Amino acid sequence: MAADTFTIQVCYASDAVQFLRALQVPAGTTLEQAIGLSGVLDEVPGLDLSQLQTGIYAKKKPLDTVLRARDRIELYRPLIADPKHARRRRKARPAAE
Repeated sequence: MAADTFTIQVCYASDAVQFLRALQVPAGTTLEQAIGLSGVLDEVPGLDLSQLQTGIYAKKKPLDTVLRARDRIELYRPLIADPKHARRRRKARPAAE
């Protein structure tokens, strides 16, 4: 492995598919470039990068973020239900007897 490249991971998960790929990228690679190199957009039908949020190790990051060695890029699906609203609904229900 050359000194000017390093390993990163790209991951995405849904009900139907799980994608995890490790790849070598050159120094200066952005999050968006790494997603393109990983092939996730080709392998997972219907993925639209403009509609997904992205992050590194569960911290949201913009697509122009420059990567570091051992970063794990995560593609986040939109939430189906707002967690705060779901909690309020559960609390409002009468307790089971």
